[in-house]
Amino acid sequence: MAAALFRLSRHRGAMVSAGVLGLLTVSALLAPLVAAALGVDASGGVSLLDRFAGPSWSHPLGTDELGRDVLVRLLFGGQVSLFIGVTAALAAAGLGAAIGLPAGYFGGTIDAVLMRLTDGVIALPLLPLLIVLAAIPPERLGLGGALDPATAGLLRIVGLVALVGWTTAARLVRGATLTTRRLEHIRAAEALGAGPLRVMLVHILPNVAAPLLVATTLSVGNVILLESALSFLGLGIQPPLPSWGNMLTNAQELVWTTPVLALYPGLLIFITVMACNLLGDGLQEALAPRHG
Repeated sequence: MAAALFRLSRHRGAMVSAGVLGLLTVSALLAPLVAAALGVDASGGVSLLDRFAGPSWSHPLGTDELGRDVLVRLLFGGQVSLFIGVTAALAAAGLGAAIGLPAGYFGGTIDAVLMRLTDGVIALPLLPLLIVLAAIPPERLGLGGALDPATAGLLRIVGLVALVGWTTAARLVRGATLTTRRLEHIRAAEALGAGPLRVMLVHILPNVAAPLLVATTLSVGNVILLESALSFLGLGIQPPLPSWGNMLTNAQELVWTTPVLALYPGLLIFITVMACNLLGDGLQEALAPRHG
């Protein structure tokens, strides 16, 4: 682990990307404090008298078509977009590991059934499927009762993305498990009477965590892009809760008159996705170095 951290620290792109992602995360978490310091309504209050105001001390990035502070909305939108990206990626990785581990460990019929299920999900057209599923009201998914609409919408997007995004993790974990289960310490644990569940969770999973971690890091950017696409189509996060995707949606009719309203969220999405991909590449090289 120490050697992997050292190799990662020498990967300039990964370290810069980690710093950028850390800065974005801290900035998003400080959104309430920024709103309070600027004297801006954190809930995104509308002020039609301040529409399309330019940058100033009270509004560093100006205001949008409803007089709302752009900087504060970007920060709160970052909370939503980053939460969905990280949570959905972790959920998809967990689901993929739960399918890939038994498929690789038991083999035979279990492997065949689980991998054919994986192939079936891979064969589905991803974005059209997400559009159809996202159009289902949260109430029909059992999320509209005890939860407020904003939380229900967040959980719906996370659940939908995880349900269709686990296939890569499943295949990676299965392949790594097929190799790891032949190692001597795995066979020794089985000979000492360890059950299949203990062997998979305690002895195999830590050995296959490296490719799973890389895949999860890379998928964060893809999830943010999917959320942005759904929000852009009006099927993702619903106003007044901001996300970078629905901020792009609101700005699409103003792109010729006030292009910065589309530039800011689009640029943040681009930077976040690039940083996730570069960090994933760095982790891959650090955890699985190439020789020769």
